[in-house]
Amino acid sequence: MTPAVPRTASLPPLVAAQHRAMPFTRLTDCGMDPADARRLLADTATGTPWQDAAAAIAQTQLVRARRAEEASHRTTARQAYRFASAAWMFAQMAYQSDAAEKRQLYARHTAAIAALAPAVERVEIPHRHGALGGWLCLPPSGEASATVIVWGGLSGWGAAYLPVADAYTARGLACLLAEGPGQGESRLRHGLYVDERVTEGFARFVDLVEADPRLGGAIGVQGISFGGLFAAHLAAADPRVGAVVVNGAPATPTVPEFRTAREQMAAVVGTDELDRVAEVMGALRFNPDKHRITCPLLLLHGGQDPLARYEDQEPFLRAADPTRATARIWPDGEHTLYNHAAERDALTGDWFTDHLTGQGTANS
Repeated sequence: MTPAVPRTASLPPLVAAQHRAMPFTRLTDCGMDPADARRLLADTATGTPWQDAAAAIAQTQLVRARRAEEASHRTTARQAYRFASAAWMFAQMAYQSDAAEKRQLYARHTAAIAALAPAVERVEIPHRHGALGGWLCLPPSGEASATVIVWGGLSGWGAAYLPVADAYTARGLACLLAEGPGQGESRLRHGLYVDERVTEGFARFVDLVEADPRLGGAIGVQGISFGGLFAAHLAAADPRVGAVVVNGAPATPTVPEFRTAREQMAAVVGTDELDRVAEVMGALRFNPDKHRITCPLLLLHGGQDPLARYEDQEPFLRAADPTRATARIWPDGEHTLYNHAAERDALTGDWFTDHLTGQGTANS
């Protein structure tokens, strides 16, 4: 089930579902220009297919970026490339399964992010038969006091969280926006999926941080939406994780009742066989009696989140040392707190700074 959104009742079922899954608050939280977000919702409400409306917006921003580059207005160009990349990100979300169109739209998203170099660095890590991808953002000084690895869930990944990276780099932290197994190009290009050993894939990003001399200090991890489950598992399994944030994740994942959500999960696992999907979800159940988190834990929850109830996340708190675990709840918060994005990112940025670098107070 997805959150209720005003004025969707009169829309065709598919369009209404898209508006519920990708409301204005989510579009802007993941980096769309607010004017573009309003246009996307308006155009799709009047009949333009979601992927076409989003792609047209992205193309307009790409033209703007290239014209700004030709005029040597690099700051404007970077802004437009970021707006274009966000529009491409949401364009690919129109497809639940890995159709050729989805792969093409995500490749365009990746190309727009690559245009931000050197401010955003592409990374690739060999893993199994392919490679895991991600984007590294450094603080203005070029050297980090600590590093936070951030990843998403079933449909939004990697550079969708550039606004989170902005909050962290402004505080002197490096931020690695990861595309783990089942996510982004790691899945769409390299065929790496979620399975019972998915934690091994996310641990490869910790290996990368340890090997980069610019990324000194402790390492934190943050999982957003379904990715919070992977973050909790990694924090429980890998002593190199110095702090963990879980935002809107189920501790006991199941095969969803609704078709689009089932298709998303099947794509993440890489099979249409629902028995296999259920088998993987069962293996990823987070059991606080078995999986213990010894590093500091911050749990984020929105009181209006129908995708992850508080009781769905509470096992993560029970797995942690009570003196080192904190829950922050916004009673009106949407899924992953789209509607409190600035406050959420300031809170987690300060929290990681306190716990990874020793600045501030333990209770900040």
